[in-house]
Amino acid sequence: MRTSNKGTIIVAVLLITTAFAAAAARAQSPAATGAPKTAAEAFKNIQILKDVPADQIFPAMQFITASLGVECEFCHVRNAFEKDDKEEKKTARIMMTMMFAINKDNFHGEREVTCYTCHAGSAHPTSIPIISEAGPKPEPPGMHGGPGAGAPAGPGADVILDKYVQAIGGEDALHKITTRVEKGTLSAMGPGGMPVEVFAKAPDARVTVVQTPRGENVTAFNGQTGWMSGFGPPRPITGGELDNEKRNADFYFASDIKQAFKQISSARPDKVDDRDVYLLLARNPGKPPVRFYFDKDSGLLLREVRYVETPLGRNPSQVDYADYRDVDGVKIPFKWTIARPGGRFTIQIDQVQQNVPIDESKFAEPAAPSPGAKPPSP
Repeated sequence: MRTSNKGTIIVAVLLITTAFAAAAARAQSPAATGAPKTAAEAFKNIQILKDVPADQIFPAMQFITASLGVECEFCHVRNAFEKDDKEEKKTARIMMTMMFAINKDNFHGEREVTCYTCHAGSAHPTSIPIISEAGPKPEPPGMHGGPGAGAPAGPGADVILDKYVQAIGGEDALHKITTRVEKGTLSAMGPGGMPVEVFAKAPDARVTVVQTPRGENVTAFNGQTGWMSGFGPPRPITGGELDNEKRNADFYFASDIKQAFKQISSARPDKVDDRDVYLLLARNPGKPPVRFYFDKDSGLLLREVRYVETPLGRNPSQVDYADYRDVDGVKIPFKWTIARPGGRFTIQIDQVQQNVPIDESKFAEPAAPSPGAKPPSP
């Protein structure tokens, strides 16, 4: 969740959590529980989302903060999340009940209406239309049969993906690399940055370590499990977050992408900044789609848009890749920018070593915290 320091917010959202996440770790850890728990079993004073899995509560709270543009303390008492002292918390329960009822009664239970539908980033929904400061926007090509109608969606998915593999150096060059160690700087808002190291090993292990003013933060996937650690006990990564970390850790993802998804389709060409791109929509059954944007000229991957499913809606995130450089015959991005509704940060790499030994301890999952008292409700 978010704090008053926006630079810390951005790091916390992707790399580690705050005190609430530490409490969630105690509830979610398989070693501590022996089996997945419901939210009501894991947290105190859960009333509306009591039957959802405990590991979905934190993503749900992220969705609320993004939808309303608020801090945790907007609804919760600091360090006493289970208390009902604030009217905003009581109102939030009423609003969630109303939202579920609207979807059940009007949309066959499909989640068409979410917190964001009305709030759109504001704590209080706007009930009066806003007067525009500009004239009407021109319609996009192809609307109502106008120019561009029926324009081709571009090459097929296989053609685009094959060009991507060739653009980064080809299948043979890619598989000659088995480890990669990257060092650079993570920058959020304002000047300065924090040291970051990324350790990756084929086929699917990856650890990102950020040195923050509050200490070391780690996000990891070792081929079997994922976790975050830093400001408190390690928190297991689950659900949609785990799907994203698995993709991050796939050392040969460029050549594995066809096997990673059951369906990949080519959509209408788009733009990323000022560059023409081909858009691919990748899907797996029961999962949100993933959008991949490939540079029309170079074939390189420029953007990936992901979603994490929560009981209240989908949390989006966007990763932009840039500054591709050739290292040992393979092009890799030296810069990537991760953006979410709460903000964005950029990692700029300045040193890369490949095919170097990496101590296996880097990928060892930390010991699970000892079972403790039931954590407070979020």
